[in-house]
Amino acid sequence: MYQDISIEDALKKMAEIPVVDLRSPGEFREATIPGALNIPLLDNVERAIVGTVHKHEGPGKARDVAMEILAPKLPAFVYSFKEIAPEKKVVIFCWRGGERSHFAASILDAMGFKIFRVTGGFKSYRKHVLQFFEREVLPYRAVVLHGLTGVGKTDVLLELQSQGFNVLDLEGLARHRGSVFGKIGQLPSPGQKMFEALIESELRLVKNNGFFLVECESKRIGKLIIPSSLFNTMSKGINILLYASVQARTERIKRDYSTGKDGNLAALEAAIKRLAKYIGNRKVVELIALLDNGKINKVIEFLLLNYYDPLYKYPDGPNNDYFLSVNTENLDMAVKEIACFMEGLSL
Repeated sequence: MYQDISIEDALKKMAEIPVVDLRSPGEFREATIPGALNIPLLDNVERAIVGTVHKHEGPGKARDVAMEILAPKLPAFVYSFKEIAPEKKVVIFCWRGGERSHFAASILDAMGFKIFRVTGGFKSYRKHVLQFFEREVLPYRAVVLHGLTGVGKTDVLLELQSQGFNVLDLEGLARHRGSVFGKIGQLPSPGQKMFEALIESELRLVKNNGFFLVECESKRIGKLIIPSSLFNTMSKGINILLYASVQARTERIKRDYSTGKDGNLAALEAAIKRLAKYIGNRKVVELIALLDNGKINKVIEFLLLNYYDPLYKYPDGPNNDYFLSVNTENLDMAVKEIACFMEGLSL
């Protein structure tokens, strides 16, 4: 017989055994437990059919229709579980711990699997996430990286993360770099529910002294909103300033935004046009002409000095308003300096 477990116990088991979302691909794409695999009982169309029957003819008829759909698919369904769980242990969940997970658990149990079914399904996980953020501040300390565009904040974060430090890369989770150019070269952003789930999943891993590194962000990243408790925690954080020359910042931005097909030329031009109300139509035409002539460095330098730097107003050198000021011309040296600072916080 399968075993019902709480969402908290399910999250603890994720490091040991696979977790499977039984919901339709559409439900899975909207939001899921980070790290879960999708083996749907019903696809999007089949789920809609069963739902319509349930609404108009009742649950009994809906179960009959679902069984007709599922019967020929069961061998492939079970085989999918054998592939991802060779030890035959797996956590499963559906929308609210109802018939889909009961049916799947019963079938898999009969096939010799050890099944843990999440009580309350995905709804219980969503409640878990909301409760996590349902406070004024989070029980961690944020170390917040500040600095002008192109100083390498994300580069520093990712390198420190690779060294084992607690890092929350909000722009990476949002798949948006947080500016008018933010979506260039990025995959589609997650929805708000999934964004919150990804944040909770990362913060759940915070260990040791409870400090985590994060880049300073506004409340909104693209169309996504940072939960208030996290934003408040960041606002009360330990602030580090990163700085670098205009030349170094220009090269970093060029690397990040112009490495796609044709140097992402069309996307860069579209982004510059969206700045017309800030820099004027005439300047937009001039900048696009420079792009067309391959002079991307001049475009980037102009936008840094005449748009982004005045917008963010960060110092371009050491400043006593910050706990630490770090030159990122040499990224390796900058990372070592911040790593030493972080290690000192744990003493």
